[in-house]
Amino acid sequence: MGKGAVAAIIVVIIAAILTFSAVCRRGWYLTLRDGDTKEVYARYRVEEGDEFSVSFIHSVNKSPLIDVYQIRGHAIYVVRTIYYGFGAGVQTELEDGQTLAYGEDGAMIVSGFDREMPHLSYIVGTVSDHMLTVHGKEISLREVCGRNSTVEFTCEFRQY
Repeated sequence: MGKGAVAAIIVVIIAAILTFSAVCRRGWYLTLRDGDTKEVYARYRVEEGDEFSVSFIHSVNKSPLIDVYQIRGHAIYVVRTIYYGFGAGVQTELEDGQTLAYGEDGAMIVSGFDREMPHLSYIVGTVSDHMLTVHGKEISLREVCGRNSTVEFTCEFRQY
């Protein structure tokens, strides 16, 4: 095989790798942006039906609270909230279609929200952290976004 043929094969292999790499990154992502500058903090690949959650210590009643969301039709829907204590700022009455269940650990689980969240944002805690859980991995929003930052969550398509 001549030098020209070897060079051609190498070019084809490199092109194939670059094309494959671009195709693998293409898709839908849970995107976290700065609420003011719109700078991207992070992206996490998601598919239809994937769930993620944001957990934190409630600033008023000082107990853990977990908001659980689901990707549906490339939008974010709140599906349930899990909390461990009543108090100001947490739900005390069920709305139509909602149910209350109790977890083995004493958690109160309110589900049946089925509500799209087109403008989902959190202000990252200064006293206690907000934790994002996606694909079973816990991520500190304080480390990713910084204390007291406003972080917006969207589901966005990425071409590359």
